[in-house]
Amino acid sequence: MSEYTKYMEMALSLAEKGEGAVSPNPMVGAVLVNNGKVVGSGYHEKCGGHHAEVNAINDAGDEAKNSTLYVTLEPCNHTGKTPPCTKKILDNGITKVIVAMKDPNPSVEGGGSEFLRKHGVEVIEGVLEEESKKLNEFFSKHILTKEPFVILKSGSTLDGKIATKTGDSKWITNSKSRKFVHEIRNRVDAICVGVGTVQSDNPSLTTRLDSECFDPVRVILDTNFSIPADSKLLYQKSNAGNIIVVGENLENDPRAIAKKKKLSGKSNTEVLYTPIKDGRIDIETLMVILGKNGITSILVEGGSHVATSFLEAKKVDKVCMFYAPKILLSEKAVPMLRGDGPNEMKDALTLTNVSVSRFDEDVMIEGYLK
Repeated sequence: MSEYTKYMEMALSLAEKGEGAVSPNPMVGAVLVNNGKVVGSGYHEKCGGHHAEVNAINDAGDEAKNSTLYVTLEPCNHTGKTPPCTKKILDNGITKVIVAMKDPNPSVEGGGSEFLRKHGVEVIEGVLEEESKKLNEFFSKHILTKEPFVILKSGSTLDGKIATKTGDSKWITNSKSRKFVHEIRNRVDAICVGVGTVQSDNPSLTTRLDSECFDPVRVILDTNFSIPADSKLLYQKSNAGNIIVVGENLENDPRAIAKKKKLSGKSNTEVLYTPIKDGRIDIETLMVILGKNGITSILVEGGSHVATSFLEAKKVDKVCMFYAPKILLSEKAVPMLRGDGPNEMKDALTLTNVSVSRFDEDVMIEGYLK
């Protein structure tokens, strides 16, 4: 392991500590090294707070002078909610900066590194770049497209069923698989299901981990506004609220207006009216709206109709498919997906960068849609 890799790994580990707290900002970690010794470290702890570089420099104090800064994202050279980090770097006499990845924002990409070089700071880029890109894939997607990064999760039997013919789905996967799903919930801004899941399972859709965790905003696709008023997810003790997505044809419907008023008055719930496509919520329009509202990532945990809608709209970036060693042997059991599909195998959706993980007997296949 090279010296550059060693310290950048430290910075990446620090960056991960901002998980769930910094959105819509990126997760960033920084380490200051002087004469082979770590003299300061820090990470971006919360949106609106100090950037990682500032926290590391403050931690180092006078020892920051003539040191090398390792940072997982190119230092900013613009004033936003905080002053530019490049000025802080220059003011504290840092002579070398090692960067994992450039800022993906086209309007500022390369600006920070260029500014530092012009002022005599040596800048080296691309150290553990791919690792940093994966860490901030939510941020990068949102900053480039203004839409959220979409993870599609499903848990099924080996024959691709997510519930029995009676609708029973508890539990297909084991407790370790389910715990990992809660870790994903802890990272994303929002979680999405269809109203059918709410009606059949009455889920809470919160994050439940042993350590401190964050709840995602709960997004419910409910074309006909049929969500039961006593659904558990509407009344959670959570900082995250609910977004009920309803067909725009009901916007002036008296019953829908009354129901919206009742829900808004008793729970942290927003009703969002959107266009309908083929009898269902238009996913393409919804992603634009959610992105404009600062949601950078969303975990789709809905049933087969919701999963199919996202895939057919080509809005899924990554899939996490859990398979349990169970076989239902039933044509009437609920399938993972319900689309018509292509006529030829060459037209099947394909994953890239595929990885396989084990959770005891369960297997998870993770990959990105091409």
